[in-house]
Amino acid sequence: MYPLLDTISFPSELRMLERNALPKLAGELRNFLVESVSATGGHLSSNLGTVELTIALHYVFNTPYDRLVWDVGHQTYAHKVLTGRREGMNRLRMQGGIAGFPRRDESEYDAFGTAHSSTSISAALGMAVAAQLEGTDRRSVAIIGDGAMSAGMAFEALNNAGAMNTNLLVVLNDNDMSISRPVGALNNYLAKLMSGQFYSTARRAGEKMLGVVPPVLELAKRAEEHVKGMVTPSTLFEEFGFNYIGPIDGHDLDVLVATLNNIRQLDGPQFLHIVTRKGAGYQAAENDPILYHGVSKFDPDTGIVSKAAGKPSYTQIFGDWLCDMAALDQRLIGITPAMREGSGLVRFSQEYPDRYFDVGIAEQHAVTFAAGLACDGMKPVVAIYSTFLQRAYDQLIHDVAIQNLPVVFAIDRAGLVGADGPTHAGSFDLSYLRCIPNMTVMTPADEDECRQMLFTAFQMNSPTAVRYPRGAGTGVTPQKEMHALPLGRGEIRRKGERVALLAFGSMLKPCMEAAEELNATVVNMRFVKPLDSDLVESLAAEYKLLVTVEENTIMGGAGSAVAESLESKGISIPLLHLGLPDIFIDQGDPTQMLIDCGLDKMGIIKSVRLKLPA
Repeated sequence: MYPLLDTISFPSELRMLERNALPKLAGELRNFLVESVSATGGHLSSNLGTVELTIALHYVFNTPYDRLVWDVGHQTYAHKVLTGRREGMNRLRMQGGIAGFPRRDESEYDAFGTAHSSTSISAALGMAVAAQLEGTDRRSVAIIGDGAMSAGMAFEALNNAGAMNTNLLVVLNDNDMSISRPVGALNNYLAKLMSGQFYSTARRAGEKMLGVVPPVLELAKRAEEHVKGMVTPSTLFEEFGFNYIGPIDGHDLDVLVATLNNIRQLDGPQFLHIVTRKGAGYQAAENDPILYHGVSKFDPDTGIVSKAAGKPSYTQIFGDWLCDMAALDQRLIGITPAMREGSGLVRFSQEYPDRYFDVGIAEQHAVTFAAGLACDGMKPVVAIYSTFLQRAYDQLIHDVAIQNLPVVFAIDRAGLVGADGPTHAGSFDLSYLRCIPNMTVMTPADEDECRQMLFTAFQMNSPTAVRYPRGAGTGVTPQKEMHALPLGRGEIRRKGERVALLAFGSMLKPCMEAAEELNATVVNMRFVKPLDSDLVESLAAEYKLLVTVEENTIMGGAGSAVAESLESKGISIPLLHLGLPDIFIDQGDPTQMLIDCGLDKMGIIKSVRLKLPA
């Protein structure tokens, strides 16, 4: 079925092919990816868009000796197939299978582990400097998308790299932003010309000759920039100190290979701008690249995506609340760092476009932008994944909390997230939020409570966070009418004997199930901060064992808050803290992951019986 692809297991075999065979390989590789991802789900659009680029990079560069550093890494499926992992694609993103992102412990060809945005240039620069210090000819290549280029970290790295004379190549994969004119034969020709030795040699010779007359040299440099700027968007990257080349067609293997071969011979920082199409070669993904960005299983012949019917997700609950709240209060502003679909802001962006702001992959800016809005009377709501809020921790403390500004953080993907693995798990937010003064932290146990907590947070005049898990809730229908919950107050959901289970957020359901067999009391704590200390104290006086249960790391989490509260009052009682262990938990089925952590019904029962005093 794949006669050429079947002969390629590693890049060394790829480099033995004639160049005219590469387009056929690209076609087979693209068909394989469609077939493979249709059976497992995963990122498709981005991977189809980088098939030719991946082939060209491995064809030209001596990997793994030369380093390829992928940004985000959700476009590396072709890279995985060509580096010995084709057979593992049938267990992509599954427990025990290969990851959906590069991982250093998975392959020597994965030069840098990633899954968050805008890290590639910094990492590749570090590798380039290491090669320089070692005196080797090893090359380092950072492959970054136009979206990732919007983050401040990418520009920090560009600024640093441009000031160094290191052999670093940055490849900008432009597949969305209109920062370049349409790619054509002229641009391709100029790119090959500007990446060639003749242009580079002539440029150096001219600088040497004119160097004795500085004003003339400066005039020549300005003339060169002007001419290049007329046909390419080079000025910005040239100012950073890079030699800009492009834009070129990222699906034309002849142009890609020729240009990369030329660039490989050049010294110093180089910047190659390529233009690609998301979903290239698969019509359904080209027509709807967003749907096929992170897609579930689908029919490769028809493109029809399997949709699981069932309860609305917490993300949908948030999106509906945001629109309802916006209708009631014109001060509400919705902010997302490039996660409109993932965070549930599609409807809001359509109904309230003037109050919707996608700031790009710039979490730090998103938080401080919200702080500025709050300073002047707006009520900003920052919709953000737990794992991405980590990237703006200083801004959360310095720009929001210290000034006690009324910013609502709607924190999605709290707890374990399944197939995306440890890079996307929201394992730490309760720990890193509860230690911040002025911050209120809420953990809804079901869909209605999520809606009411968001409303509660919006009414407050201080920083608040409502954290909720990925996927569907328990099936509770949210009430249309909204009301504020009593601040810092939990509620007893079930009365029992000897043991009290203190559940935070999503852990209420398994606690209720375990309590039936244990005959335990169950408390929906609701608030991590302020903690319901009075309720905790009364429970300590009545029960033999208090058990805290949270989908957050045990260290510094909600259980720690309970222990600190009791200790501050001089109360000593047996405590059992259940939560996520002190390890990075690998990808897998979310239900099984919770079972492995002992956070299901049977796990809670087993832990309580081991701890319960006789």
